[in-house]
Amino acid sequence: MKVTYDLQCNLAQTLNLLGDRWTMLVLHRISKDKNTFKELQEVLETIPTNILSNRLKLLERNGLIYSELYNEHPPRYRYIVTEKGKDFNHVFNTMILWSNKYLGNCGRTLCHQGCGNQVEVKYYCKNCNEYVDDLIVKDIK
Repeated sequence: MKVTYDLQCNLAQTLNLLGDRWTMLVLHRISKDKNTFKELQEVLETIPTNILSNRLKLLERNGLIYSELYNEHPPRYRYIVTEKGKDFNHVFNTMILWSNKYLGNCGRTLCHQGCGNQVEVKYYCKNCNEYVDDLIVKDIK
């Protein structure tokens, strides 16, 4: 049985969905158009097939991807990221920037397609119509 966090915390609840080994990598690769079981196996070279199958079911059960039958005999599925799953790309992008800044063995960063330079994350307040740095975490109840 999977151990989960029993905390009313945004991070803990997100980790309950995506915190298992391989889960975020599987979601990320599907969002980068590796859509079949075989393609995922090839790009995630060392993932055991039972773990990949389990992670795909987990992501589908939690509404981050859906499967689409593309071959009936034998049955073969294509995995597609939902809007909920696509929204997680912001987290992936932030992780890429953070790891590029703090981890020495990362070979990629996130850049502006127009000029090729690295971008940075900024927070925008729609109410004030401005970028802000003075952030707080607040209960929304």
